[in-house]
Amino acid sequence: MINIDNILLDEEITESHFACDLKKCKGACCTFPGKYGAPLLDDEIEKIQNNYEEIKNFIPEKSIDYINRYCFYEGDTGDYSTMCIDKKECVFVYFENSVALCAIEKAYNKGLSSFRKPISCHLFPIRVSNTGRKYLYYQKITECIPGQKKGIKEKVKMTSSLQDALIRAYGEEWFKTLELYVVSQKEKKKSIFSFGAVHETIS
Repeated sequence: MINIDNILLDEEITESHFACDLKKCKGACCTFPGKYGAPLLDDEIEKIQNNYEEIKNFIPEKSIDYINRYCFYEGDTGDYSTMCIDKKECVFVYFENSVALCAIEKAYNKGLSSFRKPISCHLFPIRVSNTGRKYLYYQKITECIPGQKKGIKEKVKMTSSLQDALIRAYGEEWFKTLELYVVSQKEKKKSIFSFGAVHETIS
């Protein structure tokens, strides 16, 4: 485990290759069976609400009806998540050629919304746990094996693949420090890592 500015990371994140392969995984991360959908930060609820009129243009009618009946989120402060339909796909999912895609992101990409998508979705397959301080870990699921294979084949590190999401979550300076760590691994110079504020290897 490493620590960059008091944010802990599982070293597997820096060692792994990953490049999302939607054609093969079919957007499985948006349709996981389970009671809860994507984790939401408290302020993301208001951001979705402020852009909902644009977002709903890309949501299937059954999902709009579901949101009208039950709302698009559930939970309590610090522990919100999107709602799921039939304990499966997120209420913001729409399908295109059998691939599950995000209506929130589609509205953003078309310039209609100011909110890209929940940071938990943007970072996946990196997950964030918070027990006093943030801890980032790699959640491996069978459906993401194509992404692992594509990353290895194309020599794309997970940190590179998720660069935009990591910068959005933690800032450019934080990401630059992470990159330096990844390079130090590649050059086989890592024993103890120390940069800037408090950055160390934790056994």
